[in-house]
Amino acid sequence: MDMSENEIHQISSLGLAHIGDAVYELMVRSWLCAHGGATSRGLHKATVKFVAAPAQAKAAAHIASMLSEEELSVYKRGRNTRVNSVPQRANISEYHAATGLESLFGWLYLQGRRDRLSELFVEIIEEKADAT
Repeated sequence: MDMSENEIHQISSLGLAHIGDAVYELMVRSWLCAHGGATSRGLHKATVKFVAAPAQAKAAAHIASMLSEEELSVYKRGRNTRVNSVPQRANISEYHAATGLESLFGWLYLQGRRDRLSELFVEIIEEKADAT
């Protein structure tokens, strides 16, 4: 997809989070398939552990110091967006942090910054994998 900076800037934070949610989940699923031999049920359960709001909130905190000013601004814009509902297994601050992370991933994806996406994802996934 080829979008100008202005077009990307016009997308709402929730729009960026919507895209980033798919990007992040695809990266998790790809990593799990490449690094494990689980059944489809096992893959689903493992995916949920990585993409649930509490896990994404921890991931956001883990990479915060790696973010540029511009990336941090996108993250904060997403984090501070008003949401209408929160999943049962997350608190409001976790859900906001997860939305910020998803916004960042959506923004990086639309910018075509695949290398940066990979760099941040590897940092997240290695830290999470080491913790399990």
